Amino acid sequence: MRILRGWFGEKKTAFNMWLSLNADIYRRFHDVIIPTKNGTTQIDHLLVSPYGVFIIETKNIKGWIFGSEDQSNWTQSLYGKNYSFQNPIRQTFRQKKVLSEYLSLDESIIRTIIYFVGNCKFKTELPDNVIRSGLSSYIKQYRDRVLSAEEISRTLKIIEKLISESTLTTKDHMQSLRERHSSTTVCPKCGSNLVERTARKGLKAGSKFLGCENYPNCRFTKNA
Repeated sequence: MRILRGWFGEKKTAFNMWLSLNADIYRRFHDVIIPTKNGTTQIDHLLVSPYGVFIIETKNIKGWIFGSEDQSNWTQSLYGKNYSFQNPIRQTFRQKKVLSEYLSLDESIIRTIIYFVGNCKFKTELPDNVIRSGLSSYIKQYRDRVLSAEEISRTLKIIEKLISESTLTTKDHMQSLRERHSSTTVCPKCGSNLVERTARKGLKAGSKFLGCENYPNCRFTKNA
């Protein structure tokens, strides 16, 4: 049911972009799976334009949404029950880094958007790039040209080659996710090494845990 709901949400977002964004300016790709040295990453929607490259992560979720930029998981409250889901900002953090490396583009020109298409309401303050409506308006606010025609052409060729030649499937990506998140040596968020650390304060002071060596840029932790 969750997979079907996610698929429907992605189709809804794709239709929204088809309807409201000029295809000659914003070249659209959907469900792009990119191989990396640390598994794969899957991007729901990818736009290439003179104004930057846009990653859109779609969430088809109803109810009240609670979360913050730093939390590893957010909460969906629906009909009096709470459900946990991965912080999508962390998802797009990894996607942005992978895409930057794969396309040889500076991270500063890659924009990330988390788009909730379900009947939901944000109950905590969230960053500006987490939205429930106005997807095309948000994208069109970027008006400074950051990619030349030659850079766009090169970027499109890389993506089109990946899509035409890749044999990776959603099943492969899900298997990669399981392997990446079970690793005790590689950070599943950014691909850096995990190192053993000791909690210095709080209820767990003195206890050991695994943390990303890229801290404070990456704050991923897991039990040792």
